[in-house]
Amino acid sequence: MEVLVIVVVGLLGIAAAAVIGPRVGVAAPLLLVLVGIGVSFVPFVPDIQVDPEWILAGVVPPLLYAAAVSMPAMEFRREFGAISALSIGLVVVSSVLIGLLFAWIIPDLGIPLGIALGAIVSPTDAVATSIIKRIGVSPRIVTVLEGESLLNDATALVALRSAIAATAAAVTFWDVLGDFLFAVGVALVIGYLVGKANLWVRSRIADATVNTVISFTVPFLASLPAEALGASGLVAAVVAGLVTGRGAIRSLAPQHRISDAQNWRAIELILEGAVFLILGLELSTLIDDLSNRRYGVDITISVLIAVVSLIAGLVIRAGYVAVTIRWSGRRARRAAALRPRLAEVERRLDEHQLDERADHAIAQTAGMPIIAAERPPGELRPGDGPEPRAARRRARVPDAERVGRFRRRIRRKAADIDYFLAVPLGWREGTVIVWAGMRGAITLAAAQTLPSDTPGRSVLVLTAFFVAAISLLVQGGTIGWLVRRVKPATVDPAASATERAELDRLLHDVADRIVERDRAEHGEPADPASEARREHMRTLRLQIIVAQRSALLDARDDGLYSSSALAAALDVLDADEISMTLRGAVRDEG
Repeated sequence: MEVLVIVVVGLLGIAAAAVIGPRVGVAAPLLLVLVGIGVSFVPFVPDIQVDPEWILAGVVPPLLYAAAVSMPAMEFRREFGAISALSIGLVVVSSVLIGLLFAWIIPDLGIPLGIALGAIVSPTDAVATSIIKRIGVSPRIVTVLEGESLLNDATALVALRSAIAATAAAVTFWDVLGDFLFAVGVALVIGYLVGKANLWVRSRIADATVNTVISFTVPFLASLPAEALGASGLVAAVVAGLVTGRGAIRSLAPQHRISDAQNWRAIELILEGAVFLILGLELSTLIDDLSNRRYGVDITISVLIAVVSLIAGLVIRAGYVAVTIRWSGRRARRAAALRPRLAEVERRLDEHQLDERADHAIAQTAGMPIIAAERPPGELRPGDGPEPRAARRRARVPDAERVGRFRRRIRRKAADIDYFLAVPLGWREGTVIVWAGMRGAITLAAAQTLPSDTPGRSVLVLTAFFVAAISLLVQGGTIGWLVRRVKPATVDPAASATERAELDRLLHDVADRIVERDRAEHGEPADPASEARREHMRTLRLQIIVAQRSALLDARDDGLYSSSALAAALDVLDADEISMTLRGAVRDEG
């Protein structure tokens, strides 16, 4: 009964924080951390300590999966260079440098344990970065931060595992690299297979409620087998989410997707709130557990160590982000020089003026593989005999399908360039990326996985708590102020309006073509008010919705529009389809 009361009170507290936070101008996660810290010192409240495996294996996978499902696949692909640099390179550099700092300032800690603690405090937290999504910054910033937090846990946990192993035996660089490649490689395969199987199974289930229940199991179906094989369960959950998010619109009915979105929003609210609340509630227990004074470290010194490590982490992160943004800028400038050539390629493709020589030249100019027409064995081509040059050139023109694939690749590459040039990452955006890299509950959960015989374990765990709590409260509490001061790029209302107008034209063109084809096939109705005509118009409207959705997905694959504009247009189509389906069901019952 006591546990049930705690759960009910916790859910009410999470709901209250979600309502009160926006009204007082404080992010709900920060309110929950402060409330948890305060409640932990109330005399009649029992000590609360959650098994870290419940956090790492039970809470984090569904949160990462949900974030990955909603992650725009096109933006993720475009920003993957920056994301991988931050989620792998920055974590490794931070783990080593902060680990050396820990080994220097904490007596007798040693380099292996120092690097282990550095790996614990280095990765940003996916739940913590949810704070930045409420600020209203550029989608590029949100994509980079979300992508980094989705993947950096795997790097950090491999580094932690290797550092702990190094305390008992020698570990080489190749051992660590092999462990990392195995953990990620196996997770990629498992996550991809689970994501595909998820879409295949759920596309054959008509009940939306049952469909959503199955979706709740997907992150665990990916993470648990991966962990059992010694791979990264978190990466497996992320990959399953990316595959699901990418294919859901084509595979799942609108009712199922809307049911998923609504129920998963509730799950995310509960789990995110619980993570932050538990983080605060554990402070009293951690302080009580601080019994090992071998290093002469008390609570005050632990706080100072946490502050020093946070400052060092911010300095390292700032330098690394500066290099990454500089590299991104050089890449964008090189791409800008390529843009006119791509436009010329598109023009020539549209005019069907590709001969074999131009095909080679254009493909090499655009950095693309060369397209060549296939020649079946033994086939004689024009030009093998005395045919004129015109016939020889016609035979060299690639077929329509190959030209179409090539055109789509050119169009996507051009759209990628436009994307990078529209909102370039500069020092303002870099400042926000640096400061928004907050630590969270995963830092504490990872610290609690340290072996029980680790020297000074209580000190290290408490230090990790202060790193996470101070990062959340200081960085999370001031990120809004920082954004207002540095003024990074935000969403351009004029550009968004233009994009919506272009999408409207696209949808109207698709509808007009369907209507014209229908009129050509069926002619004008003899009785527009007849029941058969009304049913025909309903069927026609559903066909238009299907064609419009297909056109939007093709535009998404080509990267022609922003994910937010496409999502809004797709939501409208989903609502129209559900409305028409419900009206048809009501009429059939009547």
